[in-house]
Amino acid sequence: MSRSASLVEITLPPREALLDLVGQALAEWPDGVEGALRLVCTRGGEDGEPVTAFATLAPVGARQIQGRQEGIAIATASLGVAADARPAAPWLLGGAKTLSYAVNMATQRWAGGQGVDDVLWVSSDGYALEAPTSTLVWLAGDTLWTVPAASTGILPGITARCLLDHAGDLGYAAGERMIRPVDLTEVDGAWFASSVRGLAEIRSLDGKPLNRAGDTARMLSLLGF
Repeated sequence: MSRSASLVEITLPPREALLDLVGQALAEWPDGVEGALRLVCTRGGEDGEPVTAFATLAPVGARQIQGRQEGIAIATASLGVAADARPAAPWLLGGAKTLSYAVNMATQRWAGGQGVDDVLWVSSDGYALEAPTSTLVWLAGDTLWTVPAASTGILPGITARCLLDHAGDLGYAAGERMIRPVDLTEVDGAWFASSVRGLAEIRSLDGKPLNRAGDTARMLSLLGF
């Protein structure tokens, strides 16, 4: 949150105040129900009022849980920019987690119209980037990979980072590199990772089946899902 706030030039309330807000939300949440917590800070009113912060907590949707258990089918869609364009254009808000989710949600609605579960955004020069609300992770040999956030402007996903940071616990190395969507058909497994979704294995890409990995359950357990 602090990174995204810096990108959009918002001064966050003190950390202690935000933690207290989160604690209030969690105190009212029923035991045994998996929930998705969202902490939101806005710039405040137009007349220079202080930043407004609020928290929401809602049950994780059945489709997200089903994706963890059964995998997902995805399609590619162009993001309309080159892979290295956004770091040099900060006004595009690459890597910022903001309320500007119109394109993200429109993309997912388009995916539903195509009969798939989600979308992999692709750069104009043909590289895989990220999903509207998830990070791409793939297994090639004994290494777990993800797309480098610094050079592409994708959101540096916390769940994917946690998975790669603990890849050694699963017997894997970890790294970052670029990949083209067509090359995902040759890897040993691919997933979308997010804090709400957890980890969903990609079963097919643009109608082409992908290799199924055998470690999804272990990865989900490692991440606490």
